[in-house]
Amino acid sequence: MVKLLLEAGARPDPRSNYGFTPLALAAQGGHLEVVELLLRKGADIFSQAHDEASVLYEASASGNAAVVRLLLDHGADANVSNHTGHLPIHRASHRGHLQSLKLLLPVTNMRDVSDSGISPLHSAAAEAHTHCIQALLDAGYDPNFMLHPWIRRSYDDERKSALFFAVSNNDMASVKLLLEAGAMPNQDPVKCLQVALRLGNYDLIHLLLRYGANVNYFSKINTTHFPSALQYALKDEVILRMLCNYGYDVELCFDCPYGNSSHIPEDYEGWTCSVIKDTLFCEVITVYWLKDLSGPVVRVLLDYVDHVTLCSKLKAVLMEQSQWAEICRLQENPWCLQHLCRLRIRRCLGRLRLRSPVFMSFMPLPERLKDYILYREYDLLGRQRIFTGGCFLS
Repeated sequence: MVKLLLEAGARPDPRSNYGFTPLALAAQGGHLEVVELLLRKGADIFSQAHDEASVLYEASASGNAAVVRLLLDHGADANVSNHTGHLPIHRASHRGHLQSLKLLLPVTNMRDVSDSGISPLHSAAAEAHTHCIQALLDAGYDPNFMLHPWIRRSYDDERKSALFFAVSNNDMASVKLLLEAGAMPNQDPVKCLQVALRLGNYDLIHLLLRYGANVNYFSKINTTHFPSALQYALKDEVILRMLCNYGYDVELCFDCPYGNSSHIPEDYEGWTCSVIKDTLFCEVITVYWLKDLSGPVVRVLLDYVDHVTLCSKLKAVLMEQSQWAEICRLQENPWCLQHLCRLRIRRCLGRLRLRSPVFMSFMPLPERLKDYILYREYDLLGRQRIFTGGCFLS
């Protein structure tokens, strides 16, 4: 039909209200024969729509690598962006068209990609196209390229990294690829670990922690005196142990300025004009809908500290819990020297080293001692992997 229209005198480059030419529409649809015919009839391969999208940009969305190759062979420029700064390589990555992406990689200028403010890694990670992420990493794209501020503003969480997109999608394969390529997990305003904790994906949380996610991050919203990650672990001992094993600052949970004194000022009249900006652990765990969790949570936390002081408010709630007798036993008796040495070694190593598997692997210590320092006996996730469906796996 296109051939008949052209033979009847139709011009090869009329434009729609959006500025599309027949060549752009054919390329967008992946219609190879139509594209070939229009090019032979002199269609303008350099035309751009009203949003400045090129013919090649439209072709990159089609998934037809033959169309992309044909346009490149006729001189199409892969470095012409649309009005938002996106290049054909961004669109191919976003759509997951690997073969088209491979054609665009060698003819795309990385400087033009940088000027766009967004990496094709972001585009691929946003739609969980792991195969495209691998191709881009192999081509040398930086896993730590951050979104330009003007793009970040379009997201409520002001995300920056391609890793954040992958974590938000609960996309384990892409997260693993990016981390192995050197992606840093602590660059976004909302931490990748916080997103993983909200998702409740044990493997994703563990993977991020293994690659250095900061377990002691503080959230800008609902600020607390203790690191924010604990808020997602109050009902889950597996996650709670995981956080503590990777260096969670447990001592801050018991750091209360009131001690044995009352938490309510003598002149308190039931309201205050001050804004609480640093909520204490004892204030959180003693609210009526959480106080039943205080016993199990405090009992776990005590495994990671020396003797601590239980403030009056926390003690009053703990006395009602079934774990109170065991908590008293731990508090009233001296810890064994072995445990105290472990705490001292962990303090000397520091949290950055504790959460670095590479550093720990090179430490000149017996594996058994490393396991003890890292609290392997409390690795509940590891136990779940050993036991599957009630059957022991060797």
